[in-house]
Amino acid sequence: MTITTKKQAWIHALRLRTLPLALSSIFMGSFIAFQKSGFRWSILLLAAVTTTLLQILSNLANDYGDSINGADHDGRQGPVRAVQSGLIQASEMKIAVIIFSALSLISGLILLIIALEDIYKFLLFLGIGILAIIAAIAYTSGKKPYGYAGLGDISVFLFFGCVGVMGTYYLHTLTFDPSLWLPAASIGLLSTAVLNINNIRDIESDKVAGKLSIPVRIGKKAAQAYHWTLIVSALILLFVFIIIEQAYGALAFLLMAPSILKTGWAVGKFETPEKLDPYLKIMAFSTLFCVLFFGIGWMIF
Repeated sequence: MTITTKKQAWIHALRLRTLPLALSSIFMGSFIAFQKSGFRWSILLLAAVTTTLLQILSNLANDYGDSINGADHDGRQGPVRAVQSGLIQASEMKIAVIIFSALSLISGLILLIIALEDIYKFLLFLGIGILAIIAAIAYTSGKKPYGYAGLGDISVFLFFGCVGVMGTYYLHTLTFDPSLWLPAASIGLLSTAVLNINNIRDIESDKVAGKLSIPVRIGKKAAQAYHWTLIVSALILLFVFIIIEQAYGALAFLLMAPSILKTGWAVGKFETPEKLDPYLKIMAFSTLFCVLFFGIGWMIF
């Protein structure tokens, strides 16, 4: 995509294709809460808004951080970033990061005020929310961005999976169910698979920039095997949860299995980084629709 105007640059910086992935954990936690008779529309809507703002914050901070730390150099593979294009200054992007940090915090506070009455639980979730904001910014920004140390996979697994699914469920029901680790881990693994596709695509340019992502650390072949491990494990964990809950209608999620598994073959066969880029969108949307089929199938059958 060629970026020619500032408006296009800002829209591109939002990376709208990543938003469905961010909503997957919220929907998963909400679907399960619905089945446990604890669902609240206000929680779903506010959690979705907060997560969307956090994802946009993460995208803007990533654009800013990579431009400052050198990952968005001229030889980088993949789409041109907003600051890299020259249409948006780093100082402008920094202001946008501050604005979306504030919006994420405000939205999260409203969510917690509505969901929680206990002050200690409120403070616990507020702390988790602040950690999520810090994690979104520190991935590629700051003096020691953890994304450059190959720790992005752990962060994505925790916040997109465990925190997103289990936190949403708790805010709905005010209860904790140990079996939620299965769908939470499943969504976390699928989300990590999206990041892995991105990092495999950028493996050569990341080496130049000194960004030690998992594919850079273990090599392309091992990263391809790692991707298969992520997606197959995710599908198995979700299947096990369904068997435990005897929620056989939720097996409708298997309709998305071919699309998810297709990304495994893609990372093993791509010839140029540009060929892999469309599979980021495929993996993100496949994760969302996997959750939707899971939840709707459980509700109907």
